[in-house]
Amino acid sequence: MGTSVKIDAHQHYWRFDPVRDNWITDEMAMLRRDFLPGDVAAAMSVDGIDGVVAVQADQSEQETDFLLDLAAEYPFVRGVVGWVDLRAANLVERLARWRDRPLLKGFRHIAQSEPDAFLTRPDVVRGIAVLGEHGYSYDILIYPRQFSAAEQLVRQCPDVRFVLDHCGKPPIATGEIDEWRRGIERLARYRNIWCKVSGLVTEAAWGNWNDPHLVPYLDATIDAFGADRIIFGSDWPVCLLAADYSEVVGVIDRWASRLTTDERAMLFGGNATAVYRLEGPDGS
Repeated sequence: MGTSVKIDAHQHYWRFDPVRDNWITDEMAMLRRDFLPGDVAAAMSVDGIDGVVAVQADQSEQETDFLLDLAAEYPFVRGVVGWVDLRAANLVERLARWRDRPLLKGFRHIAQSEPDAFLTRPDVVRGIAVLGEHGYSYDILIYPRQFSAAEQLVRQCPDVRFVLDHCGKPPIATGEIDEWRRGIERLARYRNIWCKVSGLVTEAAWGNWNDPHLVPYLDATIDAFGADRIIFGSDWPVCLLAADYSEVVGVIDRWASRLTTDERAMLFGGNATAVYRLEGPDGS
């Protein structure tokens, strides 16, 4: 699969369940419905997006199976980041159930909802190391206050490919930047972590953001990680709280106009292909 293929490395899908999906607050009520790959396919086509990575939203192995089944149904879903109990004593056995599901590329736990030191727990570190031994990546979803724990994790697992989701959720709405920037600069020193340029519009003030609000954070991200370790993701459908699909693609595309052709290709597909070990729909 060539780097000219455009990848959206962060989408979520669900069939809405009010009990399971209670993280969707009243403020986010527009998300209280089903969102499936077919619902975003037309928008992807308009923006020239060829493939996606589906990322877990529910903390269950059933979620992993659900996303893998969708990937089997929709060829443009090139990879899945699922969920497994990292702390399970029988983690290796649990992973074996997906041995014949090559579209499973990595795992994520919603660490932002855990105590700040969650990612430094010995059982969590051990579990993530096991994922790496089996060839899987790990997505880190945290708030800036958890950067220290993430840094310890990445340092302890040098053989795991890590992806920092949503640039570590910078406080764009308040305009604060210094503490967050120091955090990503520390993380970026480790060459086994990439950064997903995703979820930024919802960290800004919903309905009251524009390109200049995001640009300082995008600049700081590429300064820290370099063009070879940043990855585009839309965070659809959560992004709809603040912007439609084309607006999300557009703000990153306009910012990326300062990059070289090769750097843009890495941002919009090449880096995601590398870290998630994606294949094309024909297996190439």
